[in-house]
This record gives sequence, C-alpha cells and structure tokens, in this order.
Amino acid sequence: MLSFTVRMRFEQEHHDQVKEHLRAITLASREEPGCVSYIAHFVEDDPGIVLIYEQYADEAALDHHRGTPHFHQYAIGGLYQLMKDRSMESLTAVC
Repeated sequence: MLSFTVRMRFEQEHHDQVKEHLRAITLASREEPGCVSYIAHFVEDDPGIVLIYEQYADEAALDHHRGTPHFHQYAIGGLYQLMKDRSMESLTAVC
C-alpha cells in the first residue's frame, strides 16, 4: 500500500477555481482501480493551502492514476498551473 500527502499553496483569489478542480479530480480518482483513498482538504486556518491524502494499492495503481485524462486535465493542466508551491510526504502505516 502506498500512502502520501500532497500540500499545495494557492493565492486566495483562485479559491473557487481550485475547489472546482479538486472536486473533479477527487470524484474521478475515487473511481480508479487501485485507488484506496483520495481526500482533498482546505486547511481551516489557511484556506490558501490544500492538503490531499492519497492511498493506492500499489505502484501500478499510482502510475495508472498519474496517466489518467482527469489527472492531466485537473492536476497538471489546472492545479499545477495555479499553485505557488507544492510538497509531498510519503507515509508508512503503523499497523
């Protein structure tokens, strides 16, 4: 199982546009084979920051996700164009 978070920062003026991209990619990603969890959040104390928690069954499922049309449309062509910066953290489950 692969688990990680993605944190992105956006200008407040892009909030509604970011929200629409997040809704679209979340709904589509949850339908992918091998996607265990895909949850996008706005950080309450700073709505310019997005945190996405993702889990995939294996590396092949993650590779599939990154090759989908919705990833290219809403992440690469949408969110990545609007973000100021981005960081990822890989996670290891305790149990």
